Amino acid sequence: MRVLVTGSAGHLGEALMRVLPDAIGLDVLASPYTTVVGSVADAAVVLRCVEGVDAIVHAATLHKPHVGSHRRQAFVDTNVTGTLTLLEAAVEAGVQRFVFTSTTSTFGRALTPGPGAPAAWIDEDVVAVPRNIYGATKTAAEDVCELVHRDHGLPCVILRTSRFFPEGDDRADVRASYDDVNIKVNELLNRRVELADAVDAHRLALERAPELGFGRYIITATTPFTRADLAELRADAPAVVRRLHPEYEDVYAARGWQMFPGFERVYDNARARRDLGWAPRYDFGSAIARLAAGEEWRSPLALAVGSKGFHPEPDGVYTLR
Repeated sequence: MRVLVTGSAGHLGEALMRVLPDAIGLDVLASPYTTVVGSVADAAVVLRCVEGVDAIVHAATLHKPHVGSHRRQAFVDTNVTGTLTLLEAAVEAGVQRFVFTSTTSTFGRALTPGPGAPAAWIDEDVVAVPRNIYGATKTAAEDVCELVHRDHGLPCVILRTSRFFPEGDDRADVRASYDDVNIKVNELLNRRVELADAVDAHRLALERAPELGFGRYIITATTPFTRADLAELRADAPAVVRRLHPEYEDVYAARGWQMFPGFERVYDNARARRDLGWAPRYDFGSAIARLAAGEEWRSPLALAVGSKGFHPEPDGVYTLR
């Protein structure tokens, strides 16, 4: 299968390029994994790239960290117009399947429960309420994917990925209170996916797209929590984690780490595991076991891709090195 990967200079794009044989990489940035330098919103560039392609994985995007540095129109141009340009070129060229990398940020304001409410259980049935231009344009791009699927029959699978970037947290108070790895391991409980698992989900989506036709899926590490835990999770997360993973306390104590006092939301990946046949290998339990054994908690693929940042010039925590 000949695959076009957009965003090939990014975290996920590079990871996909490393594992997909003979893939073509498209990005606005030159990189060892970028075949064509150009914009997904440039119809001429896109038409050239889709020639002879069987499938497209559309991972190129302006991200949440760009909200403070880019105008809203730039988000529309890249995230909406770029997606439409790719979809129309795919239909014209007879591309057989389209996988769109979206984000759990589309849920937006639905992720934050009111005062005193239990943590929110987030699955694909939760209605998105975008919080910013990033979430709004990714939601609009998802809708364009569905429209093109219904009008032209192009199989489209949307993967709403949770956090997988290695950069520091975007919240200054969290960075000041917790070790960086501590934050990321905590997040495996409710809102993070390991890069290798995200790549596996995309590969499976490529395989299953023709039989699925269209679908939206949350891509996140498998949580140990259930809906029955939500009230206690909001009030006393350490107690819930201690009950489910008592071994975590010794690992955390040895490193001076802390569990978050409470969680606002929990992402549920059950539908992706069922429909895609996805079996994520990295979760909180596996991370604790690896750390206890003195091993690296991340995948070799994530280590190989490394940190990239999000801006070409120094700009706080999100900086392209």
